Amino acid sequence: MITFDHVSVQYDDTVEPVLTDVDLTVEEGELCLVVGHTGVGKSTLLGAVNGLVPHFTGGTLYGTVAVDGRDTAGHPPRELADVVGVVGQDPLDGFVTDTVEEELAYAMEQLAVPPATMRKRVEETLDLLGLADLRHRALHELSGGQQQRVAIGSVLTAHPRVLVLDEPTSALDPTAAEEVLAAITRLVHDLGVTVLLAEHRLERVVQYADRVLHLPGDGRVVSGLPAEIFRTTTIAPPVVELGRRADWTPLPLSVRDARRAAAPLRTRLAGAPVPAARPPAPAAGRTRLLDARGVSVRYRGQALPAVREADVELRGGETTALMGRNGSGKSSLLWALQGSGTRTGGTVRVVPFGADPGRERGSRDPGPGKEDGSRDPGAVAATEARRLVGLVPQTPTDLLYLESVRQELDQADAESAHPDGPAPARSWTASPPHRRRHPPPRPVRGSETRPGPRDPAVRRARSGPPGRADSWPRLPRQGATHRDPGRVGRRGAGGRGVDARRGVRREDRRPGRRDGRGRDRRRRPGRRSRRGLTGVRAAGGQGAGAAAVSDGGTGVGGADGGRGSGGRGDDGRDGDGGDGDGVRAAARPKATARAKAEAGGDR
Repeated sequence: MITFDHVSVQYDDTVEPVLTDVDLTVEEGELCLVVGHTGVGKSTLLGAVNGLVPHFTGGTLYGTVAVDGRDTAGHPPRELADVVGVVGQDPLDGFVTDTVEEELAYAMEQLAVPPATMRKRVEETLDLLGLADLRHRALHELSGGQQQRVAIGSVLTAHPRVLVLDEPTSALDPTAAEEVLAAITRLVHDLGVTVLLAEHRLERVVQYADRVLHLPGDGRVVSGLPAEIFRTTTIAPPVVELGRRADWTPLPLSVRDARRAAAPLRTRLAGAPVPAARPPAPAAGRTRLLDARGVSVRYRGQALPAVREADVELRGGETTALMGRNGSGKSSLLWALQGSGTRTGGTVRVVPFGADPGRERGSRDPGPGKEDGSRDPGAVAATEARRLVGLVPQTPTDLLYLESVRQELDQADAESAHPDGPAPARSWTASPPHRRRHPPPRPVRGSETRPGPRDPAVRRARSGPPGRADSWPRLPRQGATHRDPGRVGRRGAGGRGVDARRGVRREDRRPGRRDGRGRDRRRRPGRRSRRGLTGVRAAGGQGAGAAAVSDGGTGVGGADGGRGSGGRGDDGRDGDGGDGDGVRAAARPKATARAKAEAGGDR
């Protein structure tokens, strides 16, 4: 099914190749687990399967990668979409539509799956992944784990023959991870789907793997059975590490296998004394640094609150684990404590560095900053809030918006007023996940990218004096008089005369949204156009340069004699035949008799 023939991959900015002379064959119906430390080339190996490497990532690929008999060098990812389904590390990178149900159906729609089959598969996937209650929810309102389940479901609905999964359970709770892995295993055994899965939490998936592909970091790929590979590798799940130390043969891959192998050991240790557990360190002598009372978070349009009257107390030197199912409010609570997220009730007090928090005084609350110098991170500037509470979100790219590691470190020094750092620079605070509007840029048709956190227009819009950032700043919209006939609009530019690649909000470019006149921006193939004829009308409303297939309109300007409507844009590039005179001009809002005559006759 998948063949690597002497494959090497080297990126332009690296000295050594990431992959070196890889010879590998993955059979149909096989589940291969890809393991290795961070940065050894796991994502590169997976990306080569469907052509993302090097068509989108750049670099040079030597050798041949064939999937179901198709050479990825001559078949770009769009031509392999019916065979290979890919789930990346960041689910937001793959989302195209607005709601859960639409996202699950989108891939099937592009593959021309019959509507009845589409509805059946969507219902099956909603039940399989526990998303039935979220079918009409907006994708940006979901938690990280829920978004990851939707991303997996959007691939499963297309029924690909090859599944490429890059850490698919990294944001899932243990129960949801087991459900997803069980569903993938059923696809392997029942339908013969081939799966390549990269995962760091090996204890979850090692028991399901037929074969392990280990990347030691020198460009090689070592293939073998799980027990053979994990006996010598430096990374292994805890149960395998226990088996190696006990020298059990065969090496256990699951808790069930370990219990069977440990039966003689349990008998021998039955009468041995059990050492007493070490008592936890007393908390009375530790300094209270964060005190939150009655914290509540409720989002607009939601019947139930995300967080209800939570009390949190954190002391110096403690490590506290926050646990819960996906969507239970963990991220909402953390963002509320940091000060950048929504908080509809309660108080949060944080003692800054250098203040004298004092010790326990008999009263749990010493007062609003009167005795211990504590402050509310939600009531101060964004830079000050980051000094009080540092937060690392689920998606690291939410905080990385400069071009290099050095620039990120210099910016952090400037924002923290480090004496040895560079001059203070303008700051920006990441928005909580439920308000994200601009995901990281991703390739679109070659080297073009959509606006994202690293896009210059977005950075300019976010710059300015530091302040509380409860929501993403709104990007400036171009005026109605702006015209740029040299550019072709993409998927609904929004407003009037706005090019899709300019600084516009992401939701204005999404398909299915309504423009200012209440019309649907997207015209799918086979849908009825405004004038009743089938055609694909590019979105963009009255935007400049909207690429539209002629629908028999009466506007002037159809290329090659066409009578394309032009969508009120300038140089609409309409043209689908007709008996015009080949004159190319700007389309007008309403065609007159004179215009029809000049165009070569009326409809």
